[in-house]
Amino acid sequence: MVKHIILWKLKPEYSTDKKAEVLAGIKKNLEALAGVVPGLVEIKVNCENVLASSNADLMLDSTLESVEALKGYAVHPAHVAAADTFIRPFTEVRLCLDYEI
Repeated sequence: MVKHIILWKLKPEYSTDKKAEVLAGIKKNLEALAGVVPGLVEIKVNCENVLASSNADLMLDSTLESVEALKGYAVHPAHVAAADTFIRPFTEVRLCLDYEI
């Protein structure tokens, strides 16, 4: 099993008025990958109740069956479409940590 953790920071222009809308779109579209991407065991986006001490706006916490499943997830058309449409246009910083469990 592999944990795939991502932290994102929104671009400044989306960190005020449109923040809730952008975060809701990211959460909805990433969590919709459950049951779609082979080998994706669990996926959750955390973007609510974020404390002021944080320097990221949201976190993806996902579990995949294997390193091979993670590689497949990265190029799966549904994941690429969600990332290209709902994440990359709105974020300026992305940090990733993948590890075996």
